[in-house]
Amino acid sequence: MVRRQCPRFQTGGGVEVTAKIESAMVMAAGIGKRMRPLTATRPKPLVRVAGKALIDHSLDRIAAAGIGHVVVNVHYLADALEAHLAAQKRPFSIAISDERAELLETGGGMVKALPQLSGDPILIVNSDNIWTDGPEDSIRHLARHWDGDRMDALLLVIRQASASGHGGRGDFHMDPAGRLSRRKPGHVAPFVYTGIQLVSPRLLEGAPDGPFSTNILWDRAIAAGRLFGLSHMGQWFDVGTPASIAPTEAALTDG
Repeated sequence: MVRRQCPRFQTGGGVEVTAKIESAMVMAAGIGKRMRPLTATRPKPLVRVAGKALIDHSLDRIAAAGIGHVVVNVHYLADALEAHLAAQKRPFSIAISDERAELLETGGGMVKALPQLSGDPILIVNSDNIWTDGPEDSIRHLARHWDGDRMDALLLVIRQASASGHGGRGDFHMDPAGRLSRRKPGHVAPFVYTGIQLVSPRLLEGAPDGPFSTNILWDRAIAAGRLFGLSHMGQWFDVGTPASIAPTEAALTDG
């Protein structure tokens, strides 16, 4: 049975309750074609930005949020990534979801890793984004707004004008209640997905077998009115190509 949490209720003393995030998954199995030639000899999560591997930026944020267990999926040059993770001294345990035999894409990767993940909601983070916090820790900000009675997923989104290094036309519209809807073909949308989300295991119920995109699960949640967004209050950097590294480092230094 899936446990459901509704964190934003008031206790008898008027204290707002925040959802407890027991575990997180870092998506790190991609081949990193856009990051070539830097990924010719290393997996993309190990490309160094601002003095450390890309994945370490995400792991630092997860540690700051107090999460106790992390699963990392691996595929391309998996041995190098596993060795890097094994050398980590972190305040959480790290487990590997091995996709060497078959790259499962984002949705399939989540399904494979689910038996190693606990709690409801679960944090899912892409390993090729870097973000800074606004007035509040971004992961804790998500946890404070999680409502398991209404949501199957809560995505951290950022206004397109503030999405550093991102060249798309936006991903989502968001209504006053926080519900997300897709950008229509040929149009632009004001919000970009940051690669950071909370999901309930409910989102994965009835998921397809094998490789598939998380977009399939999101579209199902949108149809049910259960996909929500939360606007990011800090900086966010899409570090997808070698050309994006220097501007990101400069912005982080200025910050």
